[in-house]
Amino acid sequence: MGIFKKRRLRDRDKDKAKRESVPDDLWTKCPDCAELVHTLDLKQNLQVCPKCDHHFLMGCRDRVELLADPGSFEETNGHLISANPLDFKNYEDKVAGLREKTQLNDAVLTGRATIGGVPTMLAIMDFKFFAGSMGSVVGEKIARAIETAIDEKRAVLIFSSSSGARMQEGLLSLMQMAKTCGALSRLSQANLPYISVLTHPTTGGVTASFATIGDVNIAEPKCMIGFAGPRVVKETTHQDLPPGFQTAEFMLQHGLIDAIVHRKDLHSKLVQILGHLMPR
Repeated sequence: MGIFKKRRLRDRDKDKAKRESVPDDLWTKCPDCAELVHTLDLKQNLQVCPKCDHHFLMGCRDRVELLADPGSFEETNGHLISANPLDFKNYEDKVAGLREKTQLNDAVLTGRATIGGVPTMLAIMDFKFFAGSMGSVVGEKIARAIETAIDEKRAVLIFSSSSGARMQEGLLSLMQMAKTCGALSRLSQANLPYISVLTHPTTGGVTASFATIGDVNIAEPKCMIGFAGPRVVKETTHQDLPPGFQTAEFMLQHGLIDAIVHRKDLHSKLVQILGHLMPR
């Protein structure tokens, strides 16, 4: 009998079953500092990296939970669904797949709420639905939310997170830029405030329309804000771009936004601003 026992080979089937039982989304790697963050810790920290403060994408329903007074949110126009006006190949199938995956009908969630007791209309874009692109439904829901705010004397709060206009809807998507800005003009004439919060990323037609014309423009730290991407700008101008180009910090320095607010401070800051602009 040998002194040492021969080590048994591992059961590959058991190892495979064990690996498959471990969730794929248990850990998240921070793109800034490469720290591995447990999903539960990330959620408890408002989707912000605890090591470097990188702000991850945040779903629209999580934002409602963060901002709205408990039990005050009431969704509006949630039934609207995009058509396929250009007969774009596979567009309807892709939208249907995203609806099932995200449990959203399109890239924006709108509804009534109170924030610090102030009556508000919320419109929150979700980048996970078609990269937050603005099609006819997104523009229509935002315009209707603004019109409801005018009728009910509410403030308007829009969170932007978008890749721009949705090319699958062509000119109809570009028309939403004028539609939303026209509705906001009527809101201003009614002496009601509009607060715009820009999150990562806010680009294209959304940046060129409602995202940057708030009475108060706020951004989350280090978020990307711009029209065309940095590569396109560089290839067009044939010049090296300045450090931090198209970041929130760059936009604050050049006057496009009014403040940069950390996510953990956002609720209290919005309550403060709404208290000034919408006195009870």
